[in-house]
Amino acid sequence: MRAILVDDEQANLENLNTLLAKHCPHIRVISTLANIDDALIQINLHQPDLLFLDIQMGKNTGFDLLSRLTEKTCEVIFVTAFDQYGIQAVKFAALDYLLKPVDPDELQQAVIKAERRIKSKINGEQLSFLLSQIKRTEPAVPKIALPQQQEIRYVSVDDIMRCEADNTYTFFYLVSGEKILISKPLKEYSDLLKPQGFLRAHQSHLVNPKFVKSWLKEDGGVLLMNSGEKIPVSKPNREMVKAVLAG
Repeated sequence: MRAILVDDEQANLENLNTLLAKHCPHIRVISTLANIDDALIQINLHQPDLLFLDIQMGKNTGFDLLSRLTEKTCEVIFVTAFDQYGIQAVKFAALDYLLKPVDPDELQQAVIKAERRIKSKINGEQLSFLLSQIKRTEPAVPKIALPQQQEIRYVSVDDIMRCEADNTYTFFYLVSGEKILISKPLKEYSDLLKPQGFLRAHQSHLVNPKFVKSWLKEDGGVLLMNSGEKIPVSKPNREMVKAVLAG
C-alpha cells in the first residue's frame, strides 16, 4: 500500500515515517508534506491508497485539504493533537484517528482497519459525510455513521432510542424497530452521544431521554421506554438521571 503523510511539523512527519517503517513495513511512504497546497498536488498526482492527515495545520485544517480533493478515494487516518471539535466530527463519520504522540499498537490497528475498508471498497462516502458535517453551522451533529461489515449506515441521532452493550459490541435500537450491531464498545458511543443529550443510565445502557416514558420506582429505579422496554438505572446514576428527566 502506498501512503502520503501530511503534517505541518517536520518532527511529526519524521516520527510517523519511522513508526510506519518499523511497525507497518508493507506501507510504502511515497511523500511527506508540510502544507495542504503541496499535498493536494501530490495526492492528485500519485492517488495514494492511504493518507495520514493532521487536523490543525496553522491557519488551515486537514478538512480544508479534503474539501479540495476532486476524488475522495483514498482511505484517511487523522493524526492529531487533541482537538475536541475535530475529533468529534471524525468519530461521527466513523473514521480513524490517532492522537499524538502516536502509539505503535494503535497505528497498526488503524492500518489494518483501513486495509479492510479498502478491500471492501467502503471509502469515499465517509469523507463526504464528514465534510458535510463540518460545513454545518449548527453545533449539533444530526447523523452518525455506524460501520457494519458490508456497509456504512448513516442514522439520525433522533432516530436512536437507546444503545446496549454486549461485551465489546454495541446494539443500536432505532425508532423503526431495527436493531443494529456495531463492533465497538458502548463507552465510545457514550462519550460521543452524551453531548447530544443521551444518558448513561447503566453500565450497559445508554438512552435517548426523548423516548423515556416514565420513571418506575421498582428495583430502586427503572426507565420505562415508549417502546415498553424497561431499562435499569444503576445506583450511582439515579440522581443524575432523575435530574435530567425532571429538567
